[in-house]
Amino acid sequence: MRVFIDTNVVLDFLQEREPFVEDAERLFERIDAGEIEGFISATSVTNIFYIVRRAAGLVAAYDAVSQILVDLNICAVDQDVLERALALNFADFEDAVQYACALEENVDVIVTRDASGFVNSVIPVVLPQDLDVS
Repeated sequence: MRVFIDTNVVLDFLQEREPFVEDAERLFERIDAGEIEGFISATSVTNIFYIVRRAAGLVAAYDAVSQILVDLNICAVDQDVLERALALNFADFEDAVQYACALEENVDVIVTRDASGFVNSVIPVVLPQDLDVS
């Protein structure tokens, strides 16, 4: 199963944010087990670095990026993806970029804690706790 993972879920995992960390850990355990192929946008990686650095310091931020690079596939954010995102007219441009990446990578599902950002998605959108691997 090919799964695009929203930034908030990756941050839940990396920063062990309660009460969301358990669901995020289960998702990453499935990735490590090879049951799921995880994807994230390149722009999310830079955002995660910034957020983790502010919260936990430079070493933790580099460790977070290193873990992402091991666990997840990185979706390129190029001119085509950005133009597609603009054309989507989403209320939140970050969500539009992530959605454009998910479309580009032909994923099976988008996992997020904020499904409202993907209301017109042709790709199924699920909460981390609702992800069905079967």
